[in-house]
Amino acid sequence: MSKLPEDLPECMVFLLGKAYQKAHGDFAKRLKPYGLTNMQHLVLEGLWYREGMTAAEIGKLLILDKATLSGVLERMSDTGWIIKKQDPDDGRVQRIYPSEKANQAKDRLIAERKKANQKILKPLKPEERILLKRLLRYLI
Repeated sequence: MSKLPEDLPECMVFLLGKAYQKAHGDFAKRLKPYGLTNMQHLVLEGLWYREGMTAAEIGKLLILDKATLSGVLERMSDTGWIIKKQDPDDGRVQRIYPSEKANQAKDRLIAERKKANQKILKPLKPEERILLKRLLRYLI
């Protein structure tokens, strides 16, 4: 059996990956009762922020590629979380809106996201929280 590299615990790719796994896994558990994935929740939050975006606009806002977003939107439409409507000024364009189902769950879903954020940040001091957010924004 080969030995792990000694610098692995200091490797940023490893550390970021493990932090992502922990945060993503916790939030996924919180969303499971709603039948949503983390990505689908992110899309809903974007739509609650600005209803009626096109898929391209959602992708730009959330920094998602077209291929990933296409499948997510299709599943969300199929499960009743979003509604697609033709743009009244340009029939070639589809606008996307949160459904009534989504709007009814909005407050609960946002509360779940806030709880997940609080859990992640709980061990950090206020200034460390600010610094972490700043550094993560810089990396994306």
